[in-house]
Amino acid sequence: MKIFIKFDFNAVCRKVLEEKLIKHEIKHRILGFGEVEILDKTNSETFQEFTDELKEYGIDIIENQKTVLVQKMKDTIIEMIHSPELVNVKSSVYLAEKLSHSYGYLSNLFSDVTYTSIENYIIMQKIEYAKQLIVSGQLSLTEIAFKLNYSSVAHLSTQFKNVTGITPSAFQRIINKRREIANKK
Repeated sequence: MKIFIKFDFNAVCRKVLEEKLIKHEIKHRILGFGEVEILDKTNSETFQEFTDELKEYGIDIIENQKTVLVQKMKDTIIEMIHSPELVNVKSSVYLAEKLSHSYGYLSNLFSDVTYTSIENYIIMQKIEYAKQLIVSGQLSLTEIAFKLNYSSVAHLSTQFKNVTGITPSAFQRIINKRREIANKK
């Protein structure tokens, strides 16, 4: 039997983080996406155990300020893509205002640290979200294109194919075929 899972990455990370902080009795306050304030001194052994357990889930603690800012950019981009009220907001303006830096600085820093542009990262995140929406089967390709602020399904299809190698329609057919096979078992 196969099951198909839809999940909210941020909610999963937040839950794991919260559970590990409580387990290690680390007094804390979660401030927002990827930001936690440690309220009391924690001995280094306990903190190392906490850090090691987070790594098992692919969660790392960032110490370099530039890397922290890049992670904030990534989190802000994901928030922007997943938030219906931010659909028509220009990403460069939103990032600059939200992170209190000029877009030029943010763009250069992002490229230096990740070896890709903010624009490419946005496209990749939009396509990942489009794949999730296709798998959920609740929206048509036209609705997905609209939700992700594409000018047309053709524009979505072009970017989807450039990133994945197949069109959204082909991806949809593959998902449907896998479901048919899974249901027959």
